[in-house]
Amino acid sequence: MEKMTQDDRLDYLVKEFKEDSVRYRDLETPEDTEGKRRILRSLMNIRMPGYMDARVIKVQDEYLKGRIRENGIVRLSDIPVLADLGSTHPFADKLSVWQGDITRLEVDAIVNAANSQMLGCFVPMHTCIDNCIHTFAGIQLRAECSRQMNQLRIRYGNDYEQPTSVPMLTDGYNLPAKKVVHIVGPIVEGRVTKEHEQNLAACYKNTLDLCPENDIRSVAFCCISTGVFRFPNKRAAEIAVKTVTDWLSAHPDTMERVIFNVFKDEDKAYYEAELQ
Repeated sequence: MEKMTQDDRLDYLVKEFKEDSVRYRDLETPEDTEGKRRILRSLMNIRMPGYMDARVIKVQDEYLKGRIRENGIVRLSDIPVLADLGSTHPFADKLSVWQGDITRLEVDAIVNAANSQMLGCFVPMHTCIDNCIHTFAGIQLRAECSRQMNQLRIRYGNDYEQPTSVPMLTDGYNLPAKKVVHIVGPIVEGRVTKEHEQNLAACYKNTLDLCPENDIRSVAFCCISTGVFRFPNKRAAEIAVKTVTDWLSAHPDTMERVIFNVFKDEDKAYYEAELQ
């Protein structure tokens, strides 16, 4: 078979994922590339974990790796540490604030703000980090999360859901990151309580505790709980910085780099203020 172009792969994957979905196999496919990309992502987003032909997965992997190269892979050496920016923070040589798409980062692990079902976001084209990470990792990520959750249900019962602040580690599949740490942050209903704050701090501490056990020397944290979970952004940044600083003080030679990955200008300003 001739070598496929990215356009060939996109057409093939749209056809195969439509056929796989059954419900949407007769969905009209747009003519334009962006429309096809939206259809493919949506079909991937709604797909339950299950068998997929190895040929389709191979083409999916080639396609996603190509898309990620197009988006631009960001390596650790591309991200300045705070010390280079004049910070006097005690761990300025190990900490970074980076604004952008976390799926571009070539690090040992990125952190995903997950929900208690641990299967990713099923809303087509949703802009949450859970959706983005699962989209660019490929359908193998949801399948692995499902396998791990099934094992936990065997142990703890069919109603098991992942508790707040308990990390789950998976491979990164097609992401530049080697691993993904999925963690459920606290959900704020009304005012922020001490328990909310303790649970958010535990998300950072427990993730860092997991790193040395799994040969993870660089990790990029998203802004856990600040989206649909409604944790106030400024307070979340304060807790994140304090928890990471305290952990590094107790484990000074363990991590090469901890990155605070932000998307909004607001969060970037909060972290930079905390880390001067």
